[in-house]
Amino acid sequence: MTTVYEMLKTAATNYARYRETRDEIANLPLDVALDLGIYPGDADRIAHDAVYGKAA
Repeated sequence: MTTVYEMLKTAATNYARYRETRDEIANLPLDVALDLGIYPGDADRIAHDAVYGKAA
């Protein structure tokens, strides 16, 4: 059984991973991002999908 502490720790860890991923994507140079097929304006969605999984 997962304790409340473990759930909060997991949520905090995931949020930190989300923010780090989002910031990395948003700060990519535009030419590199476009070469990778990434639009930096979609950083929030891309990071969310990467950390939490794609929405159904």
